[in-house]
Amino acid sequence: MIKFTKMHGLGNDYLLVDALKSAPPESKLPAIAKALSDRHFGVGADGLILVLPSRAADFRMRMFNSDGSEAEMCGNGVRLFAKFVYDRGYTREKDMAIETLAGIIRPRLRVRSGRVTGVRVDMGAPRLRRSEIPMKGPDSDRVVGERIRVGGQRYEITALSMGNPHCIVFVKDVERTRVAEIGPAIENHALFPRRTNVEFAQMAGEGEIRMRVWERGAGETLACGTGASAVLVAAVLNGLSSRKAVVRLPGGDLKVHWNPEGDHVSIEGPAEEICTGETRLDEGL
Repeated sequence: MIKFTKMHGLGNDYLLVDALKSAPPESKLPAIAKALSDRHFGVGADGLILVLPSRAADFRMRMFNSDGSEAEMCGNGVRLFAKFVYDRGYTREKDMAIETLAGIIRPRLRVRSGRVTGVRVDMGAPRLRRSEIPMKGPDSDRVVGERIRVGGQRYEITALSMGNPHCIVFVKDVERTRVAEIGPAIENHALFPRRTNVEFAQMAGEGEIRMRVWERGAGETLACGTGASAVLVAAVLNGLSSRKAVVRLPGGDLKVHWNPEGDHVSIEGPAEEICTGETRLDEGL
């Protein structure tokens, strides 16, 4: 029996499992994540997040995509994680450190009358070198405006890592972009040995970027925190934006800032709890 809490950040939904005292068997985690995330035969979510103890930070987060693959981290997921541990009294600190596969991530809660009204997350510095993304080919300081061929078409891409890999394509009309067709083709392109998240971005005015995302291991989702961070960085690198913008996603808006002091990117947005429950879907896996 697994107890879970379903939460979402701008429609990017996850099942959080309290594993501070006891975690599901390691060998079963990919299958459990896939089964619980199934929107027809499971609970339904973009993925599974485990809340774990840490020796290096206040808590440790592991995140599994809906296909069972484990991701380095998740910007929306970190906000949900922070709200979860605060609401359940595991910490009274509004500033906390969370250990992820991408390093220590630092969320800051905005609390009013005891209620979490939003979460700001220091996402760390973007990793721009080709080898850090990672991406095949001769190593370079930046991958900006590189042309690749996908499905007989050429696309101009900017790639970087926010602890996980991202490939950004700027388009004229994001609503008409064939995300479900182009996204998986770029995700699995031979240039990306660990696959990649794919963002399609449209500049929509001063300080405003519209975006859709094809998430590695999950498909198109309503929002992506690391993706929004990567899109702003890519827009700056291409001379399209200042270092502050509102990134408008299908699920809502994220405030994103790439601070020149320290080079860190921060995002700010909501975190909401949907429901709690328990399931026997882990039995027999």
